[in-house]
Amino acid sequence: MSTGLNPKRAMCLRCLRAQSSCICAWIRGLTPLAQVLILQHPLEIHQAKGSGRLLHLSLDGSELVNGEQFEEETLRRLLYADVGGEQIQPLLLYPETPGESHAQALPELSMPTRLRLVILDATWRKSRKMLYLNPLLQQLPRLPLIDPPASQYRIRKAHRADQLSTLEAACHALAQLEADEDKYLPLLQAFDSFVAQQISYIPAEALNDPPA
Repeated sequence: MSTGLNPKRAMCLRCLRAQSSCICAWIRGLTPLAQVLILQHPLEIHQAKGSGRLLHLSLDGSELVNGEQFEEETLRRLLYADVGGEQIQPLLLYPETPGESHAQALPELSMPTRLRLVILDATWRKSRKMLYLNPLLQQLPRLPLIDPPASQYRIRKAHRADQLSTLEAACHALAQLEADEDKYLPLLQAFDSFVAQQISYIPAEALNDPPA
C-alpha cells in the first residue's frame, strides 16, 4: 500500500546533488596561482543550473562561503587573510558600475600568488544587492575581463552578450592573471558537458519557449 510519500533521494556528498544528477564527472582538478574566494548567494546553493559549486570543486584550495550580507569583520578576514605569512591583495571579479567611484585602483597584477580573486556567485540582480549590502566589497579593486568570449551558458538568460556564468568568468579571469590561455580549457570544456547535462533535464517544449 502506498503511503503517498516520496522516498528521500540518495544524495552525492561531494557535489550535494541527487545522485541521479551528480556533476562530479565534470570536476577538473586545477591549481590556480591566485587564491580564490567564492561568495555564493543563498539562492544559488540548491540551484541546479548554478556553476559555482562545480567551480569550487575544480579549483584546489578555493573557498566557498554562503551568504548575502556578511558581518564586516567576518568578511574582512575572508578577504584579507594572509597565506603563509604573506599579505594577499583581494580583487573583485565584477564589471565597473557607472556612477560608482568607491573601488580602489588596480594593484600590480604580475604576481598572481599575492592576489585573491573574489567571485560573487549570484544572478546579476542579486550580485548587485550583495555589493550594496557589503561596503567592503564595493571598495575592492575590480578586475575587468579583456575580450571575453561569448558565453556557452545556454541554460540561464543573460541580459548582455558579454555576461558569463560564474565558472566561465572565473576561468577567463584566472587565465588572464596567469597569462595562460590553455590551463583552464579542460574545465571550460567540462562545463560545456555540464550545460548539456542540464539541458537534457529540460522538457523540449520549454526549450522552444521564447525568453521571458
